[in-house]
Amino acid sequence: MILKICVLMIFCLLPLCGYPAIYGYVGDDGVYHFTNIKPVGKQYQIVIHERDKIIVAKNIDNNLYDKLIMQHSRMHGVDPSLIKAVMKAESNFNPYAISHKGAQGLMQLMPDTARLMQINNPFDPEQNIRAGTRYLKLLDETFQGDLELILAAYNAGPHRVIEHKMNVPPIEETRNFIKRVKFYYNKLKKPYEG
Repeated sequence: MILKICVLMIFCLLPLCGYPAIYGYVGDDGVYHFTNIKPVGKQYQIVIHERDKIIVAKNIDNNLYDKLIMQHSRMHGVDPSLIKAVMKAESNFNPYAISHKGAQGLMQLMPDTARLMQINNPFDPEQNIRAGTRYLKLLDETFQGDLELILAAYNAGPHRVIEHKMNVPPIEETRNFIKRVKFYYNKLKKPYEG
């Protein structure tokens, strides 16, 4: 009964747009713990299953960074709608966003990717968009224009796509990321065509 009450309380506190999985496990101290990060090496049970984020097109056409997007799109030959869709899916246009895995800025660059793309301030919109666009171009060349593989590599890393014999790795977060970006990409394509 107490477990059901705790689960109900947690469910009521969850934001309506997030829906991360919630795991429960009994610690060595006998206390039942809840977490949204899958516990490694523990006997856990899924209390609330992860569901796809609700895709809302609201604020999808944020134009604050359009000038930078167009500049780097032309410079690197990457579709501006794709750049903007990745930015929307990754940070929702927040230049100071930091993920729980350490990705930073508008296009959520991992520190190693930022170094590879030769930027020193991932929170600077110009540097972040430049690096994210260059990285998309590199992935486009590596995966020969296959959008799903490009996005999978952007999210999970190119090595994971290669390890899975040039297929999208079976990672739920990556599959959800691909769906979100493609949704935004299709919504955004029309304004830049012509």
